[in-house]
Amino acid sequence: MEFALIGVIGVIVLVVVSKFSKQLGVAAPLILVLVGVASSFIPGLPSPIEVPPWVILSAVLPPLLYAAAIQVPLMDFRRNLGTISVLSVGLVIVTAVIVGIVLSALLPDLSLAEGIALGAVVSPTDAVAATAVAKRLGLPARLVTVLEGESLVNDASSLVLLKSALAATAAAVSIGSVAWNFAFSVVVAIVIGLVVGIVTVFFRSRLNDSVLETAMSFAVPFIAYIPTEELGASGILAVVVAGLYTGHNAARRFSAQARIAERLNWRTVQFVLENGVFLLMGVQLNTIVRSVQSDRESITVVTAVAIGLLICVLLLLVRAAFMAPVVLSLRAAQRRAEQIGDRVSDGLDRVRNRDEPTTERGHRRWRRLTRYLERRSADITELQDSPVGWRGGAVLTWAGMRGVVTLAAAQSLPADGSIPYRAELILIAFTVALVTLLVQGGTLPLMIRLLRVSGTDAAADRRELAGLLEELSEAGIAALERPEIPLADGQELDEDVVERVRQDTLLRVEAEWERVERDEQQAETVGPHQQYRALRAAVLDAERAALLEARSRGNYSSRILSRAQTMLDFDESRMAQREDRP
Repeated sequence: MEFALIGVIGVIVLVVVSKFSKQLGVAAPLILVLVGVASSFIPGLPSPIEVPPWVILSAVLPPLLYAAAIQVPLMDFRRNLGTISVLSVGLVIVTAVIVGIVLSALLPDLSLAEGIALGAVVSPTDAVAATAVAKRLGLPARLVTVLEGESLVNDASSLVLLKSALAATAAAVSIGSVAWNFAFSVVVAIVIGLVVGIVTVFFRSRLNDSVLETAMSFAVPFIAYIPTEELGASGILAVVVAGLYTGHNAARRFSAQARIAERLNWRTVQFVLENGVFLLMGVQLNTIVRSVQSDRESITVVTAVAIGLLICVLLLLVRAAFMAPVVLSLRAAQRRAEQIGDRVSDGLDRVRNRDEPTTERGHRRWRRLTRYLERRSADITELQDSPVGWRGGAVLTWAGMRGVVTLAAAQSLPADGSIPYRAELILIAFTVALVTLLVQGGTLPLMIRLLRVSGTDAAADRRELAGLLEELSEAGIAALERPEIPLADGQELDEDVVERVRQDTLLRVEAEWERVERDEQQAETVGPHQQYRALRAAVLDAERAALLEARSRGNYSSRILSRAQTMLDFDESRMAQREDRP
């Protein structure tokens, strides 16, 4: 009962802190860590508070990473796959080795393999706080994608490296065997993640029930995680792959109602888990400090914290040194894109101007070639329009904060005495996570403003959206010109009905171009679409009041009232989404 009360209080704290963090302009995870640290010293709080590491690694991390993966656009992930791979694999390995060398030199009883194990613990970044700040300040979408992609994949690479390092402490392990285990873990995880994604998407698309589909989605991360871990591969990477596949195919395979329900439910799960673990990080401080104090034969708390601060500086220096060649390679890629962009455009024009093949096989080949050149041209355009320079590299460097994975992985170190300084290593990892979150995370907005890193242009986004809606509407209007809708007894479509659908289809395009023109002219005039929204809102308010009045009278059945309320809710939701759009 006592822990249930603490859980309820914890949820209330999450909601209150998240609400006021927006007004304060500070990312909620940073405040939650401080609240947790302060609460850890409250008299009467159950002590020691220690969550088994398997709870975080096996029960919390899979759904948390899945919730993030289904929201990452696969197109953006693919375009930045090279940068994400280098940072999430190469940087993790380099960081772990360098940190391991330093720790083994500072702590005489710690072997190099054991030092690399802690290096693997502190190497993965946690982009929750970073992306919260980045999105709020409107950072370029490409930087946000790199931060999210890096944090999704480097958790898997760091945990695989941690397993290999711990194995090396128990027996003689060659570099070749470590490389083989790493490659095996990655390949098996990707294969299982893809299989799970394909099978579960197919199965869920056949359910035709948003409640059942959402309930099934809660099991997907564990379906991917458990068998992958049993095979000795990276379950976390399998979860990420399954999430990326599911998110990419949701628009094609799931119903609109199922997508709305899944999006809302997973956003709620993600909110509770990711903010809850930051609060838990702070709450565990007192327990971690006491465990170090009880080990009188080892180093002191002050020494462990000092080593943690040294590791923080070392992590920042290694990340900065690693980021320099990454930025250089991105700039070189941009120059190459400028050189080949014209050739790709010319090739696409020649293919489009060529007569379409008459055979089915030839038409398929023509369509594949056209699609490839279109995608290649779009990738080149995006690379040219979203360059990553030294300012963006500095932001990516400073945004390398550590979080809950670091603390959970540190607590997973063997407690059988085979690893010396275990309590001190956990405190070092906690110091790294806490300091990077508070110092780098707290000053990230200031650095972004000082570097003048400009984000996305809202006016350009509106013009792009209007252009896309116009393309969609053209396809919809073309369908009205030759509707293939069979009616009973050979009846023909009423022209008034067709015209009404045509006007409804054109309304979205007219509304967006109206917003674009209003932004460009900086006018305060109320256009036709604004008038329509005002009238539609008044109608919905009146309909809602009438529904409540009918419910109070009780002359309609509850199931009919519920259906009517659902219809009004969907209408109001569509209106709210249009109002919230920038």
